[in-house]
Amino acid sequence: MTLTNGLRLVIVVVISLGFASCKPPATSVVTTSTGIPEHPVLKPLPQSAPPQLKQMIDGAVGQAGVTTGYDPAYVSLSYPGGDVNLQTGVCSDVVIRSFRKAGVDLQKEVHEDMLSAWNDYPKKWGLAKPDANIDHRRVPNLMTYFKRKGTAMPISSNAEDYQPGDVIAWDLGSGLDHIGIVTNIWSMEQRRCLIIHNIGAGARVEDVMFSWPIKGHYRYFR
Repeated sequence: MTLTNGLRLVIVVVISLGFASCKPPATSVVTTSTGIPEHPVLKPLPQSAPPQLKQMIDGAVGQAGVTTGYDPAYVSLSYPGGDVNLQTGVCSDVVIRSFRKAGVDLQKEVHEDMLSAWNDYPKKWGLAKPDANIDHRRVPNLMTYFKRKGTAMPISSNAEDYQPGDVIAWDLGSGLDHIGIVTNIWSMEQRRCLIIHNIGAGARVEDVMFSWPIKGHYRYFR
């Protein structure tokens, strides 16, 4: 796909990221653009879909234009239900906030799962025990949690295999990971759903499904 100048800038920013998946940019990046088309075409959800699926997708898309910045700083959070300022965050916070709209607190769920299965989780950060302030905000931990809960789906190059509400994790290279959610906003040009994610310039809806190698695909609400 052809990258816009804005997306090129954001990718340059993200390559210097390091936290859950990236290093903090040298300067804060803030955008007022949402990426949502003026007259969006919505892909219908399955009639059998649980109500949490729509709640989660609405919660994801609703972050566009609200979360306008990116800040990977470590923050002490309340527990459960802790969150950083809604105007900022990282890629994983898009997923966390979306799930909370559907009644699932990934901070609590990941923390409790790590307490019971510590050895199953990555040890990239030198921690001796779970940390409820940060663990759920790290992409490899979310991937492990989703896999352990039986939500992993096949990875493919066929856009039809990725449905609204699916969580996708990407490999940005150089040990950097990224994560986002498939929306129900349909790209007539590309014939696939758009993605809500934050890769350095706030939560945006964009056509980036295959912009980077996919390393994880999960369907929690089905």
